[in-house]
Amino acid sequence: MTKTELIRAVSKKSGITDSEAGKVVDAIILSVTLTLAAGESVKLSGFGTFEVKDRRAKVGRNPKTGEVVPIPATKRPAFRAGKVLKNAAK
Repeated sequence: MTKTELIRAVSKKSGITDSEAGKVVDAIILSVTLTLAAGESVKLSGFGTFEVKDRRAKVGRNPKTGEVVPIPATKRPAFRAGKVLKNAAK
């Protein structure tokens, strides 16, 4: 499902216009993004949890030269599906 398809689905199920649904979807995406950027998690009951996870530093290799390259520790967004979503996907 693309963002446009999501907007149309929200519009159809809620009885609001596509334009209003687009604003709602954009607001949700922005809220989740800003919350994760602040290092906090977003928990949606039954759906799942968006959170920021730490990725440890490691050593990689340049495939062309074989040179050892340090890869620094980073933070990355992650999603854990909730019980209702897991059961719906079966």
